[in-house]
Amino acid sequence: MGDKLQVLVTNDDGPHAPALALMREAFSLFADVVVVVPERPRSACGHAVTLHKPLRLNEHKGTDGSSLFTCNGFPSDCVTLGAEHLCSRTPDVVVSGINQGANLGDDVTYSGTVAGAMEAIVFGMKGFSISVTAHEDPRVDVAVPFAARLVRLIAERGLPERTLLNVNVPNCAPADVQGVVLTRLGRRSYRGSAEKRTEPRGGVYYWRSGHLPDFQADPGTDLAAIAENKISVTPLSLDLTAVEAFGEFAAWELGWTELPADLP
Repeated sequence: MGDKLQVLVTNDDGPHAPALALMREAFSLFADVVVVVPERPRSACGHAVTLHKPLRLNEHKGTDGSSLFTCNGFPSDCVTLGAEHLCSRTPDVVVSGINQGANLGDDVTYSGTVAGAMEAIVFGMKGFSISVTAHEDPRVDVAVPFAARLVRLIAERGLPERTLLNVNVPNCAPADVQGVVLTRLGRRSYRGSAEKRTEPRGGVYYWRSGHLPDFQADPGTDLAAIAENKISVTPLSLDLTAVEAFGEFAAWELGWTELPADLP
């Protein structure tokens, strides 16, 4: 591939995520690596960006002695600042992860990890998000080498315009992985879970609880792949247009006419 690649790494778990040092070590064999992560965990922040306060970068030494940067914003902010102010040139690939916990199905709309890769695509870069399906004691001996392989493949072959990849890796030993499959998003249904609570002094507050979502592991979905101990690779498009719904809405007669006077 000629000169070394430029790889930008972010996450939504912050600077103490266990996989950061291992990712840098693996990527550094073939790339110059810049790491910019939120200064604290930012799980479930979605594609939030910071517009109403100053953004700051702070340099630290990682667990492997190498330099990493933290940002007081969100994963999307980390990608913007890293690409514009810390990388020597536009990154060849942006890697967001490795997340502790899956990002499957409808999770992608909440995920700060997915948003990190999405921010790269918004600004014309290439990127992918990657997660391991365990919140506690995640194994990364599959995810790290797979991420390294995917970086090189994306740098060599590119990605379709406005497309990112969302990768989920089963939390199992390498020998137990049953392959890699291209998948579509499954469905994870989140029930209303804001609990009303009372403070000792009588004040009322609400707490979002962590009920596990219902899910449908239909064949061909990311949820089904993980259930079968397969690595799931899901191409995601920034174009959210529901083209298949055009016919239904065409029957609504949406053409402009003067609104009736009794409408607000």
